[in-house]
Amino acid sequence: MGLEPKLKSEGVENGVAPIPSHSKPYLRLSPHTAPDVDAQLVSGTVLTSPLSPSSIAQNRTVRTYNGKDIYRRPKMPAPYSYDLRQKVINAIELDGIPKTEASQVFHASRNTINLWLQRKEHTGDFLPKPNRPPGNNHQITDWHKFKAFAQEHGDQTSAQMAQLWDDDISPRTISRALKKIGFTRKKTYGYQERDEQQREAFIAQIQHMEPEELVYLDEAGMNSQDSDYPYGYCEEGQRFHALKSGKRQGRVSMIVAWCHQQLLAPFTFEGCCNRTVFELWLEFILIPTLKPGQTLVLDNATFHKGGRIPELVEAAQCRLLYLPPYSPDLNKIEKCWSWLKARIRHCIEQFDSLHDAMDSFL
Repeated sequence: MGLEPKLKSEGVENGVAPIPSHSKPYLRLSPHTAPDVDAQLVSGTVLTSPLSPSSIAQNRTVRTYNGKDIYRRPKMPAPYSYDLRQKVINAIELDGIPKTEASQVFHASRNTINLWLQRKEHTGDFLPKPNRPPGNNHQITDWHKFKAFAQEHGDQTSAQMAQLWDDDISPRTISRALKKIGFTRKKTYGYQERDEQQREAFIAQIQHMEPEELVYLDEAGMNSQDSDYPYGYCEEGQRFHALKSGKRQGRVSMIVAWCHQQLLAPFTFEGCCNRTVFELWLEFILIPTLKPGQTLVLDNATFHKGGRIPELVEAAQCRLLYLPPYSPDLNKIEKCWSWLKARIRHCIEQFDSLHDAMDSFL
């Protein structure tokens, strides 16, 4: 027996049925028959025509008139009724019918019957689980609350955040929710020892200054091992193997000032910075480029204080402003170092030494 196309509101006689003008075409195919025909709606009628197996495999939708397809997304099957579940359980537990025989009698799979028995053992009943709504059930309705939660606990993993959330929620749901509000995974470290009141006072102080009044300065250094790019491409699950020298060459340091989107007074030298080097750079390289009234912003390194430094700055009609302790993020020149080092790594092979490569960018 083939498919029996039927109209939702009317029966089909002799394979043809009129389509009501007040309703959309709707086909219901008998689930108990083999798919050996194709149901078509043409000019307001339902027709049946045989199809080959290959045509059936390639044509999964029901074609309609005007070139449009009627394809209804199949709904999730309704759960078995509580009455049927009770009959199956009673037949097995009270009448002693084997599960296989009960499966055949009540037309329920053996796996389904096992699930009912397990649910009764664990919960005392075999009620069906409530259907989940279609789509991703985030279980999060108050997105303002979740955003505040993510800002507070952003340093935790999605699994840890799922445990901290008020409701029962999965780490995967947390990940989807973070993506929904536009949060990405990244992290910047600060120091626990820093004083927030001092930081706020510093920020309030420089907010009243013009950008060209502030001159940020700092030191950084590189050695031969820092010049290697730390990553490489290889097959998944394997690492790219490269060779580098086990001998550590001398360190090359640089002192640079930054003012209003420009680098000032770059100076490179071998070794580490100390007060003598800093004073020489300040007196002969930086101060000649300064304008009266500018403010030098620098960290609290020991060699930045004392000696001739206050005298040199005062003689140039400038002043010193030290960063709050443990606050390198407030020094704008800090953001330049990673960019400079990346550029130096990229072109170091074009130069005879690391010192020459650093000089080419400063």
